[in-house]
Formats: sequence, structure tokens, C-alpha cells
Amino acid sequence: MQLQEMELKLQRNRTKMAVTHHDWLKRGFDKIAACLGLLLLSPVFIMTAIAIKLEDPGAPVIYSQIRIGKNGKPFRMYKFRSMVRDADQQFEQLAALNEMSGAMFKMKNDPRVTRVGRWIRKTSIDELPQLWNVLRGEMSLVGPRPPLPRELVHYRDYDFQRLTVTPGCTGLWQVSGRSSIGFEEMVELDLQYIRRRSFWFDLLIILRTIRLLFGSRNAY
Repeated sequence: MQLQEMELKLQRNRTKMAVTHHDWLKRGFDKIAACLGLLLLSPVFIMTAIAIKLEDPGAPVIYSQIRIGKNGKPFRMYKFRSMVRDADQQFEQLAALNEMSGAMFKMKNDPRVTRVGRWIRKTSIDELPQLWNVLRGEMSLVGPRPPLPRELVHYRDYDFQRLTVTPGCTGLWQVSGRSSIGFEEMVELDLQYIRRRSFWFDLLIILRTIRLLFGSRNAY
């Protein structure tokens, strides 16, 4: 789908919302929390980087890919590398093995995931570099998952409502079942979040995320 077409869909589906007290509070909290997270979790960043390098010395530690943010704006999202170096090139061979309905691709035993990758995905450590995206304002701590450009081809007009708010590192979908939930149910959870969003709801989701961080059975 061309970005121009996507923007037209967003204009038809976008919720008209003025900047509220909640928006300012959310952004301020995001910046403070991202700064503290990058500082306090620096030992985890270092140990993870070492583990990735020991497994594959020639591969980069950080993986980045283009995602679609608020109002259809593309941005580069960062993660710790959890897959082999040519994972993107192998995607077409595995696309038919998708285990999730709808626009997203999920495969429980994806052969591209490395040994270190399986562990950092299970604990969601691979997502920590997204704190940099939060600091830059491209993401929030809480919000809908930012989709890949290729996923938009499968979106219905209804699904584009997910893109009316800033995407998040975690969200209602992640704390409600994550990879065990299908795409359509994920959309409904995201829209439920958009309708209910508040500082206290965000805080509840963050606390639930922390509780699940080292015990998730649905991350892969």
C-alpha cells in the first residue's frame, strides 16, 4: 500500500482529539521513565550485548526496522537482535507458516531465532532499546504495537484506528495474552485502550507488564 493511500484512510478514520492534560502528562512521564530506564538498565544492556556478540561476533547487536507510527508516520524502531543476520531475507520462505490470523506474522518455533534470542524474547529484554524511541517521541511506554509497512496491505478501514495514537512498547494486548491472541482480537484490545486511556490505566498496564516480564509464556 502506498503511504498516500494510507494517509487518506487515516484521515477518514482518525479520531478528532485535542491535546489534553493527559497527553502532556503521558509525554512527561514517558521522557522521565525512558531516561531512568536507560540509566538503570544499562548493566542489562551491556550483558545482553556481550551475549549476542559471543554467539555471533560478526553480527550487529542492535536490529532496526521501519515501523508505522501515529497518523501513519514511518519511523525506525530499535531492538536487540534476536534472529540470524539474514532473517529478513528468509521471511518469504516462512510466510506460509504463519501461526497468527490477520496481518501479523508469528511463528512459535521460528528457525531464525538464535539461542540468545529465545531467552531475550521470553523476558522481553529484546524490546528495551525501544526506550530510545520513547525518548525521541516516536513511541510511548504504553500504546498499540507499531505495525510493519507490509502489514498495512491487510488492514481493513476499521484497523487503521490503531494508528490514531502514539504506538507503545507495551500495551493492553501484551498483558492480555500477547502472541496467543489473534490479530482481530489485538485490534479490539488496542481500540479499547484508546477509548479508556488515562495516566492511571497506563500505570496499571506498566505494572502488569513488569509482573509478566520474567514469567511470560506467550512471548515468541
